[in-house]
Amino acid sequence: MTLNLNRRQFVWYSSATVATSLLLKACSQPTTPPTANSGGGGFKIAIALPGVISDKAWNQSGYEGVNLAKQKLGAEVAYVEQVAQADQTEALSDFARKGYNLVFAHGGQFDAAIEQIAAQFPNTFFVGVNGNLKGENIASLRIDHLQGSYLCGIIGAAMTKSNKLAYIGGQEFPATQEEFRGFELGAKSIKPNIQITSTFTGDWNDVAKAKEATLALISAGNDVIYQWLDSASPAVLQAASDKGVYAFGNTKDQLDVAPKAVLTSAVKRLDIAIAYLAELAQQKQIKGQIYTIGLERPDILALGKFGVAVPEAIQQNSLKVKQDIIDKKIYFENCRETGKDTRCAKKA
Repeated sequence: MTLNLNRRQFVWYSSATVATSLLLKACSQPTTPPTANSGGGGFKIAIALPGVISDKAWNQSGYEGVNLAKQKLGAEVAYVEQVAQADQTEALSDFARKGYNLVFAHGGQFDAAIEQIAAQFPNTFFVGVNGNLKGENIASLRIDHLQGSYLCGIIGAAMTKSNKLAYIGGQEFPATQEEFRGFELGAKSIKPNIQITSTFTGDWNDVAKAKEATLALISAGNDVIYQWLDSASPAVLQAASDKGVYAFGNTKDQLDVAPKAVLTSAVKRLDIAIAYLAELAQQKQIKGQIYTIGLERPDILALGKFGVAVPEAIQQNSLKVKQDIIDKKIYFENCRETGKDTRCAKKA
């Protein structure tokens, strides 16, 4: 059974079915304390999501992750969607009070809330997806966004006519900074003097803001756009298609959203990654560290289908570079550039 918790009141209702409406009712069994049971029975997993589970992007992937864990491990799972910043601490605390062994916070914007409450609930293990924390009962799950966006940067630089590329994100924090950096490094490996700009809408789901930002970037001459948004991502892809420029999908393979515009997608199988950490937790093998997963796990991070506009030679070059990264012929290390700590690409 997958439980859905009311995001505002955090009230549990007895019910035989899980409500699927935006009223966000929940059904539950009696609350039990955390257990150390390594078997399926009694192991409880929850996830707090900043957006809706039907966004066909970030939030849906998180929801699918806990359900994959339920399927593989026989765990009891629950979720709460559309958690506003002000509600994050209470949402995570509520799951811990109700005896959930493992709680995922699906987004780096939850880091402050995790840090605030984790010590109060030593029997619950918290995982920040895209987070940057580690501790006694805290881990972070990171896809190596830089590796995926590096490949997209290579493709974008080969496809641009204006030599102007742009990145649109929902919020600026380490994961989006990392992804923008990868896009920049990949593009400059093809065209060192290419121009790359970034903008952040401040909202992962605001369609109007996403479209407005996209049109502004296109008006400024950018003809390839890499986006990382949630429910608002189709607005970017469709605006790019309407204006005859190119774009990249993110998290899900989004080629079908705008087939004429999408060159490929940075596909991030967060569902598989979440289920992997859930299995470690169930077996009591999870550690307080940052788990970073890259192209070495093609079942988790890969390029999606290529759009018809991408020539075969460009496709093959991106796949060759992908293999070079896996083989560590190209690698990324910490460095300083323009006075800032970042990552730089190196060749073995």
